[in-house]
Amino acid sequence: MIYVSTRDKSIKLSASEAILKGLSDDGGLFVPETMPHIERKLQELSGLSYNDLAYEIMKLFFDDFTEDELRNCINNAYGDNFDNPETAPMSYADGSYYLELYHGPTIAFKDMALQILPHLMTTSARKNGVTKDIVILTATSGDTGKAAMAGFADVPHTKIMVFFPHGGVSDVQRLQMVTQKGDNVSVISVDGNFDDCQTGVKQIFNDSSFKDEIAEKGYQFSSANSINIGRLVPQIVYYVYAYCNLLKNEKINDGDPINVCVPTGNFGNILAAYLAKKIGTPIDKLICASNMNNVLTDFFKTGTYDRNRDFHLTMSPSMDILISSNLERLIYFISGCDDKATAVFMSELVSKGKYTITDEMKLNLDDFIAGCATESETSSEIKRIYDDTGYVIDTHTAVASYVANKLNKTGRLSDAPLVIASTASPYKFARSIVDAIKDISSDKDKDGLHMIDELMALTDMPEPDAIKEIRHADIRHDGHISIGEMKDTVREFLN
Repeated sequence: MIYVSTRDKSIKLSASEAILKGLSDDGGLFVPETMPHIERKLQELSGLSYNDLAYEIMKLFFDDFTEDELRNCINNAYGDNFDNPETAPMSYADGSYYLELYHGPTIAFKDMALQILPHLMTTSARKNGVTKDIVILTATSGDTGKAAMAGFADVPHTKIMVFFPHGGVSDVQRLQMVTQKGDNVSVISVDGNFDDCQTGVKQIFNDSSFKDEIAEKGYQFSSANSINIGRLVPQIVYYVYAYCNLLKNEKINDGDPINVCVPTGNFGNILAAYLAKKIGTPIDKLICASNMNNVLTDFFKTGTYDRNRDFHLTMSPSMDILISSNLERLIYFISGCDDKATAVFMSELVSKGKYTITDEMKLNLDDFIAGCATESETSSEIKRIYDDTGYVIDTHTAVASYVANKLNKTGRLSDAPLVIASTASPYKFARSIVDAIKDISSDKDKDGLHMIDELMALTDMPEPDAIKEIRHADIRHDGHISIGEMKDTVREFLN
């Protein structure tokens, strides 16, 4: 398996090299030169555990890892650190299957990939004779940062620095990050939004003189964001697993299609579902659900990606994004793997803030349907699901649930079973959940932990260990900078 850059196919790396590098030197993202295909029948795979299925899928993409190396990475990532033996169980409510991706140590779907990425990365370093310490730089809209730090904390020969938008994450998300333990971690809040943080990180990655400077001190950069192929591939697994779960429980027959709805910000999670379809999972429609930052909804409807619009802070902050980095990979695929065209589109995004794909490329978007939800629609969906079924969903999952149900009512979806990616525990966004269920606006002076207590009183959901840990944890990180100070902050972190 060879990986090439979306902007220059002459750049070719092995899987382990691509994992280590994260972002191509030309600014492009790594993609498989040719797409593999699932080797065994899905009916046969349906009897496997999550870990064994993960091996069957990941070995297709990471074929320069030995079986022992890959299984070791998988088994270190998925085990007692997840609070459910299925790792990614499904719940049935209101006619849909909710794929619960939040049973890991930080109670968000990012754990599904970020618990394994450190193992993939350190194994890759050994395989390639890397002697420098790996420095992970990550921008987060709320969940990636904590999940990445939890994965990399005190991992030898690594350091990790996380930037998050000041005032742009939930109380619980902030507490999870600023209380993170580990001698090799740093968390900094930044004046700006997620796109500002992400752009700042990319600029550092693309600064060749700065990379040379830190190389002299024994460091090399890599990324834990979903631009890293080592994060994207593990996400493919749980969509195949969801299909196999339905097969095993005789909800579908082998070969029957399903629909998948994903709350979407940076486009990595739904891109993983797209790749699951490409390698042989019978998925009919991929539903891209956005909040008020609906740049993706407009893209799928018009073929124009235009980030020149108002930015909204919403109750689903992990989706408060106007530059969806992983969309570049989809652009590459629907252009017929045209690296030159992809490079032009990405250049236009930087220079003009927008680009328009060709009519032929629009035809290749037939796999997708897109929709968005307002804040009031998101709240109403949380309350509706809770009142009708007793099931509690978080704000991001509610966006997906609302969009999927609206599409169902308008007859735009087939009657195939619907799987909704449930991306976070309701406890991460307790204030919004309580306000929605009680149909009130809570006292803003009540902190996030108080709202968690209110949510516990309202429902019978057990309190996750991740919440118990932050109740009395010390604040360890209180840095706060401007966008222009990011590079100097990294330099200071690395001494």
